[in-house]
Amino acid sequence: MTATLESPAATLPATTTVRGACPHDCPDTCSLITTVVGGIAIKVQGNPAHKHTDGVLCAKVSRYTERTYHADRILTPLKRVGPKGSGQFAPVSWDAALSDIATRLKEIAARDPQAILPYSYAGTMGLVQGESMDRRFFHQLGASLLERTICASAGGEGLNQTLGGKVGMKVEHFAEARLILIWGSNSIGSNLHFWRYAQQAKRAGARLVCIDPRRTETAEKCHEHIALRPGTDAALALAMMHELVVNDWLDHDYLANYTLGWDALRARALTWTPERAAEVCGIPAEQIRTLARDYGQCFVDGQPAAIRLNYGMQRTHGGGNATRAVVSLPALIGAWRQRAGGVLLSSSGQFPVDRVALQRPDLLAGRTPRSINMSTIGDALLAPATAQAPAIEAVVVYNSNPVAVAPESAKVVQGFAREDVFTVVLEHFHTDTADYADYVLPATTQLEHWDVHSAYGHTDALLNQPAVAPVGQALSNTEIFRQLAARMGFTDACFQDSDETLCRTAYGSKVDFAQLRSDGFATLALPDAPFAQGDFPTPSGKCEFFSQRLAALGQDGLPDYVANHESLGSSADYPLAMISPPARNFLNSTFVNVKSLRDIEGEPLLEICEADASARGITTGDTVRVFNGRGSYRCKAKVTPRARAGVVHGMGIWWRKLGLDGTNVNELTSQRLTDMGRAPTFYDCLVQVSKEAT
Repeated sequence: MTATLESPAATLPATTTVRGACPHDCPDTCSLITTVVGGIAIKVQGNPAHKHTDGVLCAKVSRYTERTYHADRILTPLKRVGPKGSGQFAPVSWDAALSDIATRLKEIAARDPQAILPYSYAGTMGLVQGESMDRRFFHQLGASLLERTICASAGGEGLNQTLGGKVGMKVEHFAEARLILIWGSNSIGSNLHFWRYAQQAKRAGARLVCIDPRRTETAEKCHEHIALRPGTDAALALAMMHELVVNDWLDHDYLANYTLGWDALRARALTWTPERAAEVCGIPAEQIRTLARDYGQCFVDGQPAAIRLNYGMQRTHGGGNATRAVVSLPALIGAWRQRAGGVLLSSSGQFPVDRVALQRPDLLAGRTPRSINMSTIGDALLAPATAQAPAIEAVVVYNSNPVAVAPESAKVVQGFAREDVFTVVLEHFHTDTADYADYVLPATTQLEHWDVHSAYGHTDALLNQPAVAPVGQALSNTEIFRQLAARMGFTDACFQDSDETLCRTAYGSKVDFAQLRSDGFATLALPDAPFAQGDFPTPSGKCEFFSQRLAALGQDGLPDYVANHESLGSSADYPLAMISPPARNFLNSTFVNVKSLRDIEGEPLLEICEADASARGITTGDTVRVFNGRGSYRCKAKVTPRARAGVVHGMGIWWRKLGLDGTNVNELTSQRLTDMGRAPTFYDCLVQVSKEAT
């Protein structure tokens, strides 16, 4: 029956569906469909038309409406009225907040704009809300530049020095592999849609091997788990090379024509016997031989072998070298010849993003501001002025929660607690960092703004269209910086670009925007086996085992094992190695305040093996103190076979304010950096654990 004005159906609110993209720091970058009824988003689902998403979302993002409509969401600008860290704020108008912020920034910039620091990372992976109008603003201002290193820069630099960029095999082709090495990745928790392809391969007879210090959910589902010590991956990769050489499981033609530096790498590999690597890695030599034999046999049989590497492996001192060693392996057996062979760490370098047009570095107008590493923000905030550079006087934080996620957080807290550091935070919630802000500005969530995305786990570009109007007084990041630019007197026409214009700018003519609007995604036109005949984006066009670029910097041009800053056995006071992998239902510090997800996680945990626990009188449920020379952290213990002897897992990243004593695991991590990429060493951390007295 057709509805009339008098019929009940005519009074029902309109229902629409809107295509979007998941904004979070995950390789899957899912395509979303949001159902909207009467202007309210009621459901977020995976897009069944997008082959990588296939209609399925993780538990976190399937609850995204809980985030947008959360009772604790910040919906009006707030001004601090209590001590820093107290979380005491009063609501103010947008005009009052932005006018005062602009005045304060102008005063500082008049002395030296480098005293102003932007601090952002991947709270959204969107190219528009994450790295467009904000970069234009800070370039025009002449603020300090931020080295965005906190997650992936060691592995990224390792890829760049070996393969020429963040490139690799297509994720869908893992379904055709006969051997899959899942290296440093808990794919079930952090790369769910890759896991679907791995399961397809497994059902077709593929062997799956998980290489990870922790017995993860993924490790439990693989045929074999190799539980090496943290930071020893390069030693394992070099010993695999040793076995490939001595057994002649090598594609000599590929090595001769499409690689650079093979003779030197071969000589180094021959020094890494399985016995030597076994002693370093803490695993049986025979396990190394078996792994190498499985890998080499794929070459002998003409079967594809694939490596899914993730960024957990590169969060130690030698993370860059370890990445170089692992991503060199496919060339030894010519795995790149087949579309289901090779390695994937990140695909993001394959996207034709026009970052110059988005970010407008020309607005610097010849100025060369200093760079500050986000991974050492604790030291940076506490550093005094020098003749060369001013002390930091203002920080604008967006898309990040440094008080919770940055290493050596006691120093980070001390720095943000400075009364003479003017701090502005763009946020959805009262995070640990927001508590230290002078102003907190309410930002939109992904359901409320335009954005366009690349990915690092597949090769589809995605568009996010706003499903609902902004909740409360929230504004998008771009609009906040647009309005601040106007109050700062910035007159360049680029500050007037709309969000849709910015979305179009990101890819220009390289990706069909009409297709993005109609389908929500567009697949990049890329070859299935891009390196079958070399053609790597390196200076030589070859897989560079030897990097002349590294050698020119005085570094070793070949991959090697680089020991941890804090190696197991090097300290009697702190005999345990601690890694801090993400809790399955959180994503970095995001979603920690979603009660349904926090209830699943329960409370901050330290996983410890039976032997290490019994030696300390610890049982599951005990409150323990985890400590080292940098700090102390209290949490609950879980005695579990997920932990190997000598290694504990401080599951993260809980907000500090939700911890047992107002701290989290980053109280213990250090600000020391990796061998390349200037990245943090979160998984290179010695501790001791003791049971709390009752």
